[in-house]
Amino acid sequence: MSNDEIFAAAYREHYWAVSRYVARRLQGRADEVEEVVAEVFTVAWRRRGDLQASPLPWLYGVARNCLANAVRGYGRRRRLVDRMGNDEAAHGRHIVDSPDAEAPGAWVHDALARLSPVDQEVLRLTVWEELGAEEIAVALGCGRRAAVMRLHRARRRLRAEIDRMRPAVAALPASADATLRKDHRHG
Repeated sequence: MSNDEIFAAAYREHYWAVSRYVARRLQGRADEVEEVVAEVFTVAWRRRGDLQASPLPWLYGVARNCLANAVRGYGRRRRLVDRMGNDEAAHGRHIVDSPDAEAPGAWVHDALARLSPVDQEVLRLTVWEELGAEEIAVALGCGRRAAVMRLHRARRRLRAEIDRMRPAVAALPASADATLRKDHRHG
């Protein structure tokens, strides 16, 4: 199979997985998802000789780099718009959520958000992308043992954050609190 055919197969098989990966990380900025995904596959096309038999973890690694570039670019654009005084609040489009707008389980996302970006990413690769240790190692560009250690430490830090939040979580319904205790014992 030629490099072009390998690329075409990777694109067909993994376009939607890469799109979901990017969309989950660009929450609230759906307009940028297609742009980042296009950049991922542009890089994959240029480096099609590097595509492996199972290219998805490698594509996730490329997506991580493309996302980092997009986030930096978004920050630059945001600062420019702010300096120009053309932000949404200045035009009366500032939206305030109602107090009951919090989604169920939002506290888990709050705990995750308190972790470092590295910890967040290894947990997301495990849970959202359902990658194993070998695949996480490829996506992160490290060895398998390092990936396992990063995952172990990230889980421990997430558990600690959840424990710190427990007083706030105590207001949850009894069934949710029982599930949290069960998950904590088995995690």
